[in-house]
Amino acid sequence: MKDLQFGGNMYIVLVYDISQSEAGQKRWSRIFKICKKYLSHIQNSVFEGEISKPQLMQLKKEMQPYINEELDSIIVFKSRQEKWLDKEFWAKEDDKTSFML
Repeated sequence: MKDLQFGGNMYIVLVYDISQSEAGQKRWSRIFKICKKYLSHIQNSVFEGEISKPQLMQLKKEMQPYINEELDSIIVFKSRQEKWLDKEFWAKEDDKTSFML
């Protein structure tokens, strides 16, 4: 994954699960807004899109104050490009990333 190591853009899927305890709803809302600045909202707590390594680092930095490391879970799946990600819909197809500009 040469592109991921040397600063090229990457395609990521970010999934999070924020506990509702410890002001969870407020933290969830802040994390949602931050993710929306960088990625496309796909479904509930799932975002995806192309992002550079510096943008990903900034995204993580902005989210950090709102993450409770003992209660919350955030997973980032990385790929070189979207074409290397095989996306398959098993039910209602609602591909919000396929929009025209």
